[in-house]
Amino acid sequence: MNHPSELKYAGTHEWARQEDDLIVTGISDHAQESLGDLVYVEIPEVGSMVTAGEPTGVVESVKTASDIHAPVSGVVVEINPALEDDPEVINTDPYGKGWIYKIRPDNPSELDALLSSDDYVASLD
Repeated sequence: MNHPSELKYAGTHEWARQEDDLIVTGISDHAQESLGDLVYVEIPEVGSMVTAGEPTGVVESVKTASDIHAPVSGVVVEINPALEDDPEVINTDPYGKGWIYKIRPDNPSELDALLSSDDYVASLD
């Protein structure tokens, strides 16, 4: 499995990447592999307030459904429109084209509370 070291991870299997003043988020390679082929992604609306650790959406696969949690608190400023027609892009490129939404964080230091790649991988054992 692939877990890039430049990303931060939540124990609930979301990843976060800072891009300028925004936090891009999605689900980890481990999460998408565990879920199997994704068939639907429910994403919060642009303008929605999200709270770190709280559910913000759902990913559904042929096997199960799982909540998506916000890695940091803030306002959703962009969603990935490609996921509406092609949720499987998360399976093929979870850290690139499979990003889910972007947050303008209330407190960017919340990112520091997330796990490093090494710590995330260790938590999977």
